[in-house]
Amino acid sequence: QVQLVESGGGLVQVGGSLRLSCAATRNIFSPNHMGWYRQAPGKQRELVATITSGSITNYADSVKGRFTISRDNAKNTVYLQMNSLKPEDTAVYYCNVHIIYGSTDYWGQGTQVTVSS
Repeated sequence: QVQLVESGGGLVQVGGSLRLSCAATRNIFSPNHMGWYRQAPGKQRELVATITSGSITNYADSVKGRFTISRDNAKNTVYLQMNSLKPEDTAVYYCNVHIIYGSTDYWGQGTQVTVSS
């Protein structure tokens, strides 16, 4: 069973930056997509960004130009660099790994990001 361990959340002021990390506890089957989702209070979980095994990225319109997703396949780790943070970015951020063959999903435990004005 793959476990995803997240780190890097916290409290930051408007305009600040944070970097989230998510490491898988063992090797992940390829091909796969790694990604970040978020859920704000009273709202549904939404996609933030994904990256394929071949490093093709996809972003929600709300974060384009501010967030950057990347991955280190040797470390089974995905990162989310968040710049120019806004109060509406406040949410619990969840790491996801989607295994293409078998359509299996793994989720992290979530990390809180709070942007204060």
